[in-house]
Amino acid sequence: MKKILLVPDSFKGVLSSLEICTIMEERIHAHCPDAQVIPIPVADGGEGSVDAFLTASGGEKVTLPAKGPYFEDIQSFYGLVDQGKTAVIEMAACAGLPLAGTRRCVAEATTYGVGLLIRDAAHRGCSKIILGLGGSATNDFGAGAAAALGVRFIDQAGDAFIPTGGTLSKIACIDLRSVDAALKAVELVTMCDIDNPLYGETGAALVFAPQKGAGPAMARFLDGQLRSVAERVRRDLGRDVAHIPGAGAAGGMGGGMAAFFGSRLERGIETVLDTAHFEPRAIGADLVFTGEGRLDTQSLRGKAVIGVARRAKKLGIPVIALVGDIGEAIEAVYDQGLWGVFSINRVSLPFEQNRLRSRSDLALTMDNLLRFLKRIEQ
Repeated sequence: MKKILLVPDSFKGVLSSLEICTIMEERIHAHCPDAQVIPIPVADGGEGSVDAFLTASGGEKVTLPAKGPYFEDIQSFYGLVDQGKTAVIEMAACAGLPLAGTRRCVAEATTYGVGLLIRDAAHRGCSKIILGLGGSATNDFGAGAAAALGVRFIDQAGDAFIPTGGTLSKIACIDLRSVDAALKAVELVTMCDIDNPLYGETGAALVFAPQKGAGPAMARFLDGQLRSVAERVRRDLGRDVAHIPGAGAAGGMGGGMAAFFGSRLERGIETVLDTAHFEPRAIGADLVFTGEGRLDTQSLRGKAVIGVARRAKKLGIPVIALVGDIGEAIEAVYDQGLWGVFSINRVSLPFEQNRLRSRSDLALTMDNLLRFLKRIEQ
């Protein structure tokens, strides 16, 4: 093995893509000292997207005060690339699941802080804002972010309020007249890590809310809230966003960005790989290591591992995925370019205990694979 690419997504809430690259590279050089290792940390819109863009393109990170998933004061950030003309924002920096900690009240969580980041970038003079969706603690249709940007949500009593996932049905009127004027000069691109619709059996709430602490009854309730706001958007704004691919991303924020701001929704991993110049850097590679926290049937809907595998397949490069968990019925991933999928979990333990072992378990799994691959080469 003379040339190896490392193109992992983060293990959300456990290891960043940069940390995974570092561990992988250390183990490769321990077994193959002469190998050329090219780390390309990626993110498909969720946490780590800003660092992935800055690593690929250069630029600077802006830090500023914002609001977290429960309106708490936090320090957050976004990235500036293209000589400051383009801002890269990951919604997980204000509304990500790790920020929620042990408090998993998805019906109360907000994207308000994300709107503050967008507003700051727009007032800084950015002509383009790339918003990465993924890893959210929310299910509010992006209404919190919209409120921070001047969209007014009026209830039956005529009062303005900031909706959360559990109060979307209380919206009696949506008023766009006070949207921040700075946004008029900005191209808004929203990166989605999945292509799910807004609601229904494959929608934001029923598929993803259980990961954010919702039980079956709460997930159904939240699905109804998204149906309600979609109907309100149709009536007040004349836009039908429910079935746009990616509308269900990040608790429906994909649909909200399209509804309130006419944002274009794009597959996140494709944007990142283009920016990182994946194909030119992959030419002549013997192997690609990729990975994410959990590989399951949802991964086929556009997440990072599959995006990497599809591109590597066109170049004839083998791809190995190292993941935390492996879901049921994933056999279709092998048709997309993956040669093997391996879980790093070496002991059967609850997630909160396994996450503490993730660094050493990843390193040991890499050791096992590299010993095996070296034997085959011999």
